[in-house]
Amino acid sequence: MTFQRSSGILLHPTSLPSKFGIGDLGETAYQFIEFLSRSGQKLWQVLPLGPTGYGNSPYMSYSAIAGNPYLISPDLLQQQHLLRESDWEDLPEFNLDSVDFDSVIPYKRKLLEIAFERFQKGYVDQEEQYHHDLYLLQEQFQKFCEIESAWLDDYVLFMALLEENPAITWNNWQPAIAKREPNAIAIKSQQLANQIAFHRFVQFIFFDQWLRLKAYANDRQIKIIGDIPIYVSHHSADVWANPQNFVLDPQTYEVEMMAGVPPDYFSETGQLWGNPVYNWEYLQETHFAWWIDRFRFLNRYVDIIRIDHFRGFAAFWQVPAGEKTAIKGEWQEAPGVELFNKLNEVMGELPILAEDLGVITPDVDKLRDDFKFPGMRVLMFAFGGGSDNFHLPHNYVLNSAVYTGTHDNDTAVGWWQQASKNEKNLFYRYIVGFAAGEPINWALVRMAMASVSLIAIMPLQDILGLDNSARMNTPGTATGNWGWRYNDPNLLSQDLSDRLLEITQLYSR
Repeated sequence: MTFQRSSGILLHPTSLPSKFGIGDLGETAYQFIEFLSRSGQKLWQVLPLGPTGYGNSPYMSYSAIAGNPYLISPDLLQQQHLLRESDWEDLPEFNLDSVDFDSVIPYKRKLLEIAFERFQKGYVDQEEQYHHDLYLLQEQFQKFCEIESAWLDDYVLFMALLEENPAITWNNWQPAIAKREPNAIAIKSQQLANQIAFHRFVQFIFFDQWLRLKAYANDRQIKIIGDIPIYVSHHSADVWANPQNFVLDPQTYEVEMMAGVPPDYFSETGQLWGNPVYNWEYLQETHFAWWIDRFRFLNRYVDIIRIDHFRGFAAFWQVPAGEKTAIKGEWQEAPGVELFNKLNEVMGELPILAEDLGVITPDVDKLRDDFKFPGMRVLMFAFGGGSDNFHLPHNYVLNSAVYTGTHDNDTAVGWWQQASKNEKNLFYRYIVGFAAGEPINWALVRMAMASVSLIAIMPLQDILGLDNSARMNTPGTATGNWGWRYNDPNLLSQDLSDRLLEITQLYSR
């Protein structure tokens, strides 16, 4: 698919300001869209939107499809009369600069439970309009549950079982439940009926809020770039409901082969993610039904699909269970050509962006180019070598997406503060105008905007000129990530949008 020349901003919704301790899909999300619009931006890239598990990573989710309950806006629930301001009279003084997940999650869970109870029992308010609104909401809820049953039924039961078995992975649950024996599942479904209903309600509310926000963006000619991680968490509804799709021990359902990447720029020992790799032979036998369902769903909820770790569809790095690093792994071929041909056959040409960073070989380039997917370039990688560096702008191709940095990079300011002498020397020689005093973040933004790449994306941290205290993620570290927030909606000022608009228009974005 051919993309128009455009630019946008990378910002996960958790990073938005909010009095509830974590960004959500409420007022500040709409304000951010207004900032994008008046700044001439056409793209908003988000990270995976699923319910996060270990380490609060959006790439380690309990579901490949479900939405994160803690992105739900209590303020929007108040507008639907499911919450009242009095429900958060005890609102803690949350950290404004980062998400304290340990305190935010139980607090927002409490608010969601209050909203669910009102949804079930009806509004206390006696005005007729309120009851009419509730009736319509309940009708929409029933339609949602029917339409999404293929994934929703497994997910809500998994979450109810997860809460019944805290800190126990699904393969160590009662054997009959781990193996999904029908009688045992039927009994548990009855026992956990209320918890299951709660999780259905939460998913309905999440996607209701998300689709309204997406429509608001689309009305302003802004497209959402959503993220589809190649791998899913072992401790997830996906693996529990579909163990045959993954390389697991047939007796214990433990992971046999773990996903990761070999040593690279980010880590001398590689990255060991721990996710199970796919049983590609079985997926081929099913004509990739699980993957097609996954793409079909995401394609309804975003405008462009960014495939994380695209190279894993050509060949993937697998590491035997028990290894502590990713060093002792091996490459295995994957049937990416067959998968994407099937996707095209079933769904037509999809708007896909390929994250092709890391150890990239000719087979990865061919897979990307044969399907005409734009690949990625990252300016923070551009100055560590010579003029032949893949990430230097004069080496770009039109069908590509350039980033000042990604969610795995430092911020532009943080990178510059730690850049080597050689990197800085090449940068000074390469970019015109920097010596005049342009801040490093704006120099990189300008370089990205000026490039031939059809797509240019900048993390909001680089638009705001923040240092490495605003870094979103440090690969290879399990904790302390994903929490950054900007603390004041007024930071997205008219002066800032004017500056970004001027650059955007100058380079025909």
